[in-house]
Amino acid sequence: MPQLPALVTNELDVLASLVPLAQARIVEAGCGAAQLARALLARYPEARVTGLEVDERQLAKNLAAPATPGLQFLHGGAQAMPLPDAAFDGALMLKSLHHVPVPLMDQALAEMARVLRPGGWLYVSEPVYAGPYNELVRLYNEEGEVRAQAQRALDRAVATGRWRQAAEHRFDMPVGFASFAEFEQRQMRATYADHRIDDALLARVRAHYARHADATGAVAFERPVHVRLLRLDR
Repeated sequence: MPQLPALVTNELDVLASLVPLAQARIVEAGCGAAQLARALLARYPEARVTGLEVDERQLAKNLAAPATPGLQFLHGGAQAMPLPDAAFDGALMLKSLHHVPVPLMDQALAEMARVLRPGGWLYVSEPVYAGPYNELVRLYNEEGEVRAQAQRALDRAVATGRWRQAAEHRFDMPVGFASFAEFEQRQMRATYADHRIDDALLARVRAHYARHADATGAVAFERPVHVRLLRLDR
């Protein structure tokens, strides 16, 4: 198993250290803006990525953006993917498994197994419920339970014997914002969630943000991440 640095600046480097990507056929569930997928295809132009996104507003943005060769987008959630059986070498869930409704997490992992070829891999990267950045986010988005449920779903998947855990890593990743306005827009006003932000909550989050900000209003955090790589045994 490769030894990773404590601080990782590019998660694509982690993925590339664990699985072959040069000609891989990959599906990403909950792809968001597909930043890692675009970077992957820039580095490995013969790979192909299908990005699934359940948020129709984000999907529309993806479809309207300049096309990336080898990248296609479809509407769908991890629990019901509009994809054929055994069509992919690998699958990605980047900070997305905990967004799947808890009763559907097992179904989502079964869907991953369905669309992967024998011996295929599933790379799951989840935020850890700890650290100063988490303390800021949890003021308006409490995810402790759903993140724990995501890890339990992975444990259950391995316990079935259909999957085996091939690797596990924990590391920190830098995350920063130039201003509170940027943090609010990117994190608090995401299109896929309504955090019910009123003036009082916004003021509370702004005050907590200010404790970490420098003289310009910028903040820099290190966000802990937990990666698990599963292999499909069948």
